[in-house]
Amino acid sequence: MENIDQMQSRLLTDEVFASKFLQDLSITVTEMFRDPGFYQSFRENVIPILKTYPFVKIWHAGCATGEEAYSIAILLQEEGLYDRTTIYATDFNQQALSQAKEGIFPSKMMKEYTANYQLSGGKESFSDYYTSNYDSVIMNKSLKRNIVWANHNLVTDGVFAEVHVILCRNVLIYFDKSLQNRVQRLFRDSLINGGILCLGSKEGLRFTDLSEEYSELDKKQRIFKKIY
Repeated sequence: MENIDQMQSRLLTDEVFASKFLQDLSITVTEMFRDPGFYQSFRENVIPILKTYPFVKIWHAGCATGEEAYSIAILLQEEGLYDRTTIYATDFNQQALSQAKEGIFPSKMMKEYTANYQLSGGKESFSDYYTSNYDSVIMNKSLKRNIVWANHNLVTDGVFAEVHVILCRNVLIYFDKSLQNRVQRLFRDSLINGGILCLGSKEGLRFTDLSEEYSELDKKQRIFKKIY
């Protein structure tokens, strides 16, 4: 197209083009056990709290292609919690969700993912969690059984579920202040009293309208607990 007007016209009249355009705007950069220090802190600070509940619901908002959702599933399995946990992994990018549900990732990434897993405090051999198939690997079915993949838009949709933990890491950095406040209210209304909110390394609550409604479990790793 020669100019913005042509693109705008097509966006308004061509549903397929509009969908593809939105997919391109979606940020799907992620990796397994991204920021290993976060997962180590989750083991130390969040797992003991979750073990006090008879069942656990976790909302992974903005899950992209699923690498971090599978990472949490692995961690919970090693801590003996996965059988009583449901992970709701959501994103507005349907193509990314489809890839996440398949659980198929490039073999070339496994060396980096293994290093992340080990640095995060992994207790087993990382290769036990997937099966290699030529230039790809597929995550074990046992990790998929308690993950519910669903389309949800943080900008336009409401409360997804009442949950014990929300993970939304490295998503809010793309939002302006007013939208961050809207999403934070959504998270607050979705968390149980005493629920845990996990944000990305460059995100926080200090400059939001809800900063007084949380205490810090780990300031460095951006893990917060909703005050009763």
